Amino acid sequence: MRQASLKRKTAETEIAVEMNLDGTGAYENQTGVGFFDHMLDQLARHSLIDLKLTAKGDTHIDDHHTVEDCGIALGKALAEALGDKRGIRRYGSCLLPMDDTMVRAALDLSGRPYLAWEVPFTAPKIGSFDTELVREFFTAFAMNGGITLHVDLIRGINSHHIAEAAFKAVARSLREAVETDPRKADAIPSTKGQL
Repeated sequence: MRQASLKRKTAETEIAVEMNLDGTGAYENQTGVGFFDHMLDQLARHSLIDLKLTAKGDTHIDDHHTVEDCGIALGKALAEALGDKRGIRRYGSCLLPMDDTMVRAALDLSGRPYLAWEVPFTAPKIGSFDTELVREFFTAFAMNGGITLHVDLIRGINSHHIAEAAFKAVARSLREAVETDPRKADAIPSTKGQL
């Protein structure tokens, strides 16, 4: 069973995550940050990973701690659910169009965290949501999930579309990478014998 359940509590946030890598993309995300909930819903739906996340954070200050700590919790949950990564495809990529926007994502569930991020936004906010928090989320997610993650904006005008395309492109890449490889379902996908 490739599932994980964890809780994370700090002086700034309290987060609970339930994740099932072999799901259907069902989601129930409540962080107190509306736009971010919408992005997490996209992450679940397009990765086919069932995701339930609740967060209570110090949003009276701003959304930063909530968004970053959700990235930390989701990364840790992903690493736990993957276990020794036996049988996974390991790599995933996606070129995702969304109206005016095109985003490319590629990732490796290598255990070696790295984020290459070339996604400039055209506006500092989407509603009340700071666009710089998209990068903060993916930084925390990659570092705590042991993911080598590259995300590039190829073109785009609308900041909402840019953010959503980034989440969807990463989700589609993740879907491919966590899938079981039917030709090597019992093998670690590395010549090292471990990831």
